[in-house]
Amino acid sequence: MLGLKLPTDPRWVNLAEKDLGEILSDHAYCEQKAATSCISLIQQYPDKAEMVRKVAPIVTEEWGHFRQVLLEMEKRKLELGRQRKDDYVNELLKFENKGGGREERFLEKLLICALIEARSCERFRLLSLHIAEDGLKEFYHKFMVSEAGHYRLFLNLAKFYFENEKVKLRWQEYLAYEKRVISSLSLRGDRIH
Repeated sequence: MLGLKLPTDPRWVNLAEKDLGEILSDHAYCEQKAATSCISLIQQYPDKAEMVRKVAPIVTEEWGHFRQVLLEMEKRKLELGRQRKDDYVNELLKFENKGGGREERFLEKLLICALIEARSCERFRLLSLHIAEDGLKEFYHKFMVSEAGHYRLFLNLAKFYFENEKVKLRWQEYLAYEKRVISSLSLRGDRIH
């Protein structure tokens, strides 16, 4: 369904559950950054009425997710800690076509958002299926469902604003690039991506 070209190594879940504080902290920051990315899209493209209408509720949802992860951490008496750079997202941003005009950059931003949501969905699915603690399985299942919806929303917005073939072609290029990024990054249990 997600179209990702390289699945996450299943051992990632085992690494992630070795230190739940680290993965939960990274997850919290991922949700915060997702909300910020949606706000930025709205600020940069306020003339895209359909995008604004569809993305505005995502800001609230992602911020709510941030708060949910914080509550889970509080229950476990875990500290949020400092935000760390996201090598995965930084690598994706290197592939973003910076040339072209405002419209081209809009397409790039929609596709990057879709790809990040797709990979997050895939990782949350793994956690929902394989993490040992039943409460966390349910916790991550809810996030998986949400991220799947966000992934589809960003792709659908790209298809709403741009020619379908153009979106398909660029999306396939992003998927191929993302495969190279995933294969080049070391498997880390303290990161969602």
